[in-house]
Amino acid sequence: MIVRSVYVYIVTLILFLGTIFFNFSGDYLLRDYIFRRPLPSVSLENHFDLNQSYLSQLPPPLIPSPSIPSLSILFPEWQVLVVLPPEHSYTDFKDLFCIFPTNEKSPANFSGALPFPTRPCLICELPTRVRRRLPFPEPTLVNSSVIRYPPRLTPVPDLLRWDFIVYDVLFTKNDVVVFVKGVNRRQGVNRTPQEFNCVLGDNLANAARTPVTSSLQEVFRCHRPDLSDVSTLVRVSLEFTADKTVMPSIAYEDPGRKLAVAKPKSLLCACTMVFNVAKFLREWVIYHSKIGVEKFIFYDNGSSDELYIVLEKLVEEGYNITTNFWLWPKTQEAGFSHCAISQKDACTWMMYTDVDEFVYSRNWANSTIPSESMLRSILKNVSSKVGELMIGCHEFGPSDQKEHPALGVMQGYNCRKKMENRHKSIVLLDAISDSLNNAVHHFDLKQGYKARRLSAREVVINHYKFQAWPEFKAKFRRRVSAYVVDWKQALNAKSNDRVPGLGFSAVEPKGWPQKFCEVHDNELKNLVERWFGVRTVTGYHMAWERR
Repeated sequence: MIVRSVYVYIVTLILFLGTIFFNFSGDYLLRDYIFRRPLPSVSLENHFDLNQSYLSQLPPPLIPSPSIPSLSILFPEWQVLVVLPPEHSYTDFKDLFCIFPTNEKSPANFSGALPFPTRPCLICELPTRVRRRLPFPEPTLVNSSVIRYPPRLTPVPDLLRWDFIVYDVLFTKNDVVVFVKGVNRRQGVNRTPQEFNCVLGDNLANAARTPVTSSLQEVFRCHRPDLSDVSTLVRVSLEFTADKTVMPSIAYEDPGRKLAVAKPKSLLCACTMVFNVAKFLREWVIYHSKIGVEKFIFYDNGSSDELYIVLEKLVEEGYNITTNFWLWPKTQEAGFSHCAISQKDACTWMMYTDVDEFVYSRNWANSTIPSESMLRSILKNVSSKVGELMIGCHEFGPSDQKEHPALGVMQGYNCRKKMENRHKSIVLLDAISDSLNNAVHHFDLKQGYKARRLSAREVVINHYKFQAWPEFKAKFRRRVSAYVVDWKQALNAKSNDRVPGLGFSAVEPKGWPQKFCEVHDNELKNLVERWFGVRTVTGYHMAWERR
């Protein structure tokens, strides 16, 4: 009797202490489990029936009304991406919630729509209590009137993961370009093409399989099968040849869809990835349009500001703009590869810079007005063997600004670091290697082409990198390059991608407004004032200001 009492006491004590430990450390343990542990090979069949259409990935008969068929993916910071099927009948995305088997609900907010086919996406938060139970269950999308989790006739599927999924695909004339997260996980370390097949079709048993010809970063290329008799959307995934497992995929393509075509081609386009940059966008587009950029391609990484309102106004004003909803975390390199292949028939040269970077030449200093020939003349004068122009950057500091300058970044920031840093590029799309391998702003080139580095006298980029603290703090919270460690992670403290003295948390360093001020540089500031400044009865304004 005494032994039994002692045993019960010990077991109770262990359970009690374990509960306390899990409550305090659960989030950290699970974050490590989700984002750092080795990735398993996950069979696509474990998540949904390959014989069903996208609409029935969560079969309606198994999830009684009032739930809404959807597919969910776990994103960083405990966000859940909920993807609706292309056949959805919903037009009002208000008052929708993610409800979990624990009967906890979190609001599901509309985020955007995946293209080809159009699929609305919503974002909800994984409740704290659900984070402490493995595996993480997929939520059910319901309206606000649903009080309890709808009954199911089958087990609740596990959440898919953003870092192990096939998320996009493009069909070219000759091959298939597949974008895959979670296979080639380290920079410069890529698995061989022979380890994979592309799988095209919903029915795994009858799907077409073609060998992968290139495996670099998140881009896989494979032979295109004969799809002449296919008139519907085709799901594309990646198969491990060793054990025949197939990765989860939400990538669909229409075999008959044509990539971007422009006749005649634009000589110079600009491609960039954006997140909540509405306040900067007009200045960047108007300036670069006036000096020779003909078309702008934006990859929206999940913006929640007025980005599309600004873009719509610019389109109404006659600017040539294309937008891709590209919400995948840390996929800037893949986005630029996607841009290169999708715009190859529409653009001759592509400028890869960010929206806080402005191209400038001292040769323009005496110009009274901007001219579209300014950048185009540089491109027309390069050798036919040059496939990439490399442009150095001048990095500007906060310049005593406390908030975003009303007249724009080119007028507000005029103090920079002395040394030229990093290089961005303008690339001849036909010269890019078939692998599409790139280091954010530079691509590998085909044999026979070379890169040319332009001198600062010819062309330079004013990079307004370290802005007023509220603006830089927002940038600190989000890094989109796959192989650049987030500033908030305590890794690679001496990396050139880190800000000296910033540390690992978004806390304003002492003396931030005066940091990085080694040279006062008013060259572009004065030029832009002459080109775009207007005096009105309400004061001095720049052409991009919204009044």
